[in-house]
Amino acid sequence: MKSRRRPDVVCLSHLRWSFVFQRPQHLLSRCARGRRVFFVEEPVFDGGRPRLEAAPIDRHGVRVLTPHLPVGLGDAECAASQRALIDGMFERHRITEHVLWYYTPMALPFTRHLLPAATVYDCMDELSAFAGAPSALAERTAELLRRADLVFTGGPSLHEAKRTLHPSVHLFPSSVDVAHFARARGHLAEPADQAVIPRPRVGFFGVLDERLDLDLIGALARLRPSLQIVLVGPVVKIDPATLPREPNIHYLGQKSYDELPSYLAGWDAAILPFARNASTRFISPTKTPEYLAGGKAVVSTSIRDVVQPYGSLGLVRIADDPLEFAAAIDASLAEPPGAVGARADAFLARMSWDETWAGMETLVDLAIERRRPGVRESDDV
Repeated sequence: MKSRRRPDVVCLSHLRWSFVFQRPQHLLSRCARGRRVFFVEEPVFDGGRPRLEAAPIDRHGVRVLTPHLPVGLGDAECAASQRALIDGMFERHRITEHVLWYYTPMALPFTRHLLPAATVYDCMDELSAFAGAPSALAERTAELLRRADLVFTGGPSLHEAKRTLHPSVHLFPSSVDVAHFARARGHLAEPADQAVIPRPRVGFFGVLDERLDLDLIGALARLRPSLQIVLVGPVVKIDPATLPREPNIHYLGQKSYDELPSYLAGWDAAILPFARNASTRFISPTKTPEYLAGGKAVVSTSIRDVVQPYGSLGLVRIADDPLEFAAAIDASLAEPPGAVGARADAFLARMSWDETWAGMETLVDLAIERRRPGVRESDDV
């Protein structure tokens, strides 16, 4: 029998491909090894006629496309323009059999007319809890759950919240590229902007937004003035003027994924100073296993998906109050380097992005087969 070309994947994302390298990039880079991947970003409003800007195919093989739209379009005009751009993309690239892979339900108004071989909702966050969430998000999410063949969730808390809302919800916690972050255990050249910072240092890399407990970070800096706090990442959705500005807090800006091990290598411990609010209720921070893969002691606030399993296994210290958080850092700095290394390594050995993608792809292929004409739900595929 003539073999079929594997269906293309068309991803609709609220995150920019060039932004922080995280779950979508890890998964779709692996997806692109076996099929064409089109990553469609949210629009940029910059005037001129509507157009779909295509970046050169990146080193992972992903085609990144960014709609550019005139300023001042209403919701209906915005959706109509993006629908026309998507249709043009399908025609240009001869996209026929395809999977729609959603990170944002807000893409439905310009994609619901498409006829995918399967529809996937990879729910990596509870977007409705984030600052500035669109008023239509809840309605769009409910529609996407009705349309999806598969729902993947990025952590146990999200899985618990979504598992009764769809008949096929699957837990795929964010994973880790152990080899990449294990480089931090070796002798890496110190980045110039970090080399001038005294020690001891504790660090965080990730997006600096409403999920961080800025009061905790400021209090920690005042409680431990000799401790240097290094924050690596872009400031998003919050006023930079609200960031604590103690002299021992250092904002180094966004770094590439490839640079992160070099920064991690220069920390004496790593921190997850997340606030406990609606925006963090369902988060499952990818950086937890990344810090551990780098051989660092980790201190976190009591984020549910960090407490269980990492806190309960003794791999991460948990503290919320500034005094307790400072004491947990003291304990981390006092212990021998790599004190939890063997236990952390054993735990991380069960996690890899390759295995996560393989499990997802198997379910997607099954969903495609079940939707093909002549295949009954009970058939073996």
